[in-house]
Amino acid sequence: MNKSVNLTKRVKTPNGPRFCAVARSANGRIKANYVEIGGREEHHPEGSYYIEWWDGDKRLRRSVGKNALAAEARCHQQEQTLTAKVAGLKAGLKFAEDGDQVPLANAVTAYLAEIQLTKKPKTLAAYTTALDYFLESCKKQYIADVDRHDLLQYSAFLRTAKKQAPRSVYNKFENVMAFLKANGIRGLVGKNDWPRYTEEEPEIYEKEELDKLFAACNAQERLWYEFFLMTGEREQEVMYTYWSDINFAHATVRVSHKPDRGWTPKAYKEREIPIPKKLVKSLKAQKAKADKSCDLVFPTAGCNPKLDFLDCLKAVAERAKLKGDNFWLHKFRATFATRCLWAGVDLRTVQQWLGHSDMESTMRYLKPSRSQKVRDKVNEIFG
Repeated sequence: MNKSVNLTKRVKTPNGPRFCAVARSANGRIKANYVEIGGREEHHPEGSYYIEWWDGDKRLRRSVGKNALAAEARCHQQEQTLTAKVAGLKAGLKFAEDGDQVPLANAVTAYLAEIQLTKKPKTLAAYTTALDYFLESCKKQYIADVDRHDLLQYSAFLRTAKKQAPRSVYNKFENVMAFLKANGIRGLVGKNDWPRYTEEEPEIYEKEELDKLFAACNAQERLWYEFFLMTGEREQEVMYTYWSDINFAHATVRVSHKPDRGWTPKAYKEREIPIPKKLVKSLKAQKAKADKSCDLVFPTAGCNPKLDFLDCLKAVAERAKLKGDNFWLHKFRATFATRCLWAGVDLRTVQQWLGHSDMESTMRYLKPSRSQKVRDKVNEIFG
């Protein structure tokens, strides 16, 4: 029996539908939505992936869906099944029970396929990068052979070869540890083996910065960034805010699940945030002139979520003659949290408004005030 399994994608061509070999990067990983046609790579987001193999003189082909990572995982699984049959084993049994027979690259592919199904695109991208670097760093063939030295070497590889910052090294190391744990591998490193980093104080916008920024905004831009500032919402939460989430009578906005758009809040937690009268007034004016057929508060012309808030923010900062590198969206969230805590709102309430799963995440924003008012108090005390 032939043990090889090919992964193809059925795409549209000028001559009709065609099964084409998938394109691969230099490290052998599949390149999502790229196929080989006539000796060159072409981008084809349409169509489904298929695995094909031979049973004697008969070619068998099976659809494995539209997700590249999941398709490659299915391809590896089929190869393992055929290998087991040739060896006279019950199909799949050896690979399901004997961990030392699982190739590291196959385990990574299968794990990323699961992440694709359960996590958001940004999370998938983070895990993909971390595990790609791990495959580049670790020379072990099987996942069960990974040891403490491989993990210590990975940290060093990230610092030296990839020039990663300490916090980035820690995050990628943590992602690899989660991958190993999911595969039943624990206890390889001790507490002192983990990468270290200095917890930096969250940066916030000073009042003078915001005054200059908002002065350079048009009415629409001002509403966007006041909404970020006065709700403390994450970027995607703003993107997926519906008019039905805003309660004008009670001056609140909800972060809620949007099953019709396939979007869920982080950690699947819905919440309600109070908003100031100033923002309520601006939102009412926006709703009065908004397209009544579109449920999004900040849509594109085609009623899709707006994706370029950051680019627009950089453009406004440039118009205001401010340094663009000092402006990013999450800084509005940090400013919201810090101002609320400075104003005396209790930690538990701010935690709920921010949608944090733990108090420690909220406590990061308990930073000292450096306002002129505080300086005046110091001068008064020691004057």
